[in-house]
Amino acid sequence: MALVKCPECGKEKSDKALMCPHCGFMMGGRLFGYEYRSRIEIFRLPLVHIALGYNISALTGRLRVAKGIIAIGNVAVGVVAIGGLSIGVVSLGVLALGLAAFGGVAIGLLLAIGGLAVGLVAIGGCAFGYYAFGGGAWGVHRFGGNAQDPEAIEFFKRYLGSWVE
Repeated sequence: MALVKCPECGKEKSDKALMCPHCGFMMGGRLFGYEYRSRIEIFRLPLVHIALGYNISALTGRLRVAKGIIAIGNVAVGVVAIGGLSIGVVSLGVLALGLAAFGGVAIGLLLAIGGLAVGLVAIGGCAFGYYAFGGGAWGVHRFGGNAQDPEAIEFFKRYLGSWVE
C-alpha cells in the first residue's frame, strides 16, 4: 500500500481507497456520479451546480440533488433547472415543475409544454389549462382534436401564427 495525494484536496490517502477520507472525492472517477459547483454564488446558491449519480461520499446512497441558480442533474432545483425531476422558475425535464415548465410531464404555473401539460397556458399531446392546445385539450378555452374554441384559436394564433389553422 502506498500513499498518494488526493487530486481534489491534496491530502495523502491510500492508493487502495475508493474515496478520499478527508474530502470524499471518489477515486474511481465517475463510478458513482459527478458533481460540479461553481465558486460564484448568488444569494448563497452556486451560479451553476451539476450533480449526477449517487452520493456515496456521504455514505447515504441517495441521488445527488443539484441546487443552484442553474441546476443540472438527475434531480435539479434552481432558477433554471434541467434534469429528470426539475423544479424551478424555468424547468426542463422528464417531470418538470415551475413557472414555465417544458418536459414529458410539464406542470407550469403560467406555461407548460410537454407530452402531458398542465398550466395556465398548456401545449402538449394532452393539455389541461385555461388556454389549452394539443391533441387532446381540456380547459376553459381549448383548441385540439377534441374541441376548437374560437377564443383559443385567436389566442394561439397570436403566438403560433399560421401553425394553428
